[in-house]
Amino acid sequence: MKVGVVLNPIAGGGRLKRHWPVVAAALKKHFGDFELRETQAEGDAERLALDLAANGFDLVIAAGGDGTASEVADGLLQAREEGGRTTELGLLPCGTGIDFARGLGLPKEIDATLKRIAEAKARAVDAGRICYIDDHGALASRHFINIASLGLSGATDRAVNADKRKGRMSAKALFLWRTVVEFIRYRFQDVRITVDDGTPVEARMALVAVANGKFFGGGMMIAPDAELTDGQFDIVILRAAGKLKLIWDIRLLYGGRHRNHPAITILRGRKVVVEPLGDVEKNGALVDIDGESPGRIPATFEILPGALMVRY
Repeated sequence: MKVGVVLNPIAGGGRLKRHWPVVAAALKKHFGDFELRETQAEGDAERLALDLAANGFDLVIAAGGDGTASEVADGLLQAREEGGRTTELGLLPCGTGIDFARGLGLPKEIDATLKRIAEAKARAVDAGRICYIDDHGALASRHFINIASLGLSGATDRAVNADKRKGRMSAKALFLWRTVVEFIRYRFQDVRITVDDGTPVEARMALVAVANGKFFGGGMMIAPDAELTDGQFDIVILRAAGKLKLIWDIRLLYGGRHRNHPAITILRGRKVVVEPLGDVEKNGALVDIDGESPGRIPATFEILPGALMVRY
């Protein structure tokens, strides 16, 4: 088996990089020879994964947080679409957000995680594709594996990624603090949400999450009933309500206890279109794609059933 590793050297405050001799020894023990590629900038993990897949690698391990895992998966999915090459994905989670790995139930210890990946049989899981407007005003498209969303989450992503404490405090604490701060600043936005061929839903919202996995935001169980293999998204709409009450109720998200909250609507479907209502500039909510915020709505989300082979 040809194994490649895509390492984000700054993930988790550089934790994997600092302990690389130990990580490399564990990789060698469980996989034998492997090829290491390191990222230097945003988008590198996607390109490196695409190159590894195109060069016949059987398994690519994403060593980093959700952003690294998402970029690697994007590269592998592109390789499959462009050349028909199926390369398996493994995760060595370390970063501010490890929500996709949390949903897979991966161990926290490096050796235990790599042992599990080495012994596991790859399973087909769903992925998503989102089309959106990037920060330069151009139409953009990419794959995602966990959750893509819009509204408060996009603003929170940008605040978390700019926070100098990133990597030096727990992901849960950082995401919770930035979520509360950004929510206080947040101005509710008016959007139209169309799921499959259903009747459009118009809402003044704080957040719309289009979920393949269960967790986001450093451990919030935003979509408690989401499954990676059911061929559908869970769409969670958090409508505008009293801010003080909603800030207090954010705690419910960590345990997935928000299903019956009066401000929450949960839908299911394979394709979701979200458009700003009225003033596009005012209601062009920021998107979040697996923990990164590269643009805004209008956006279209499509499920890709069983598109990605993951070892877990």
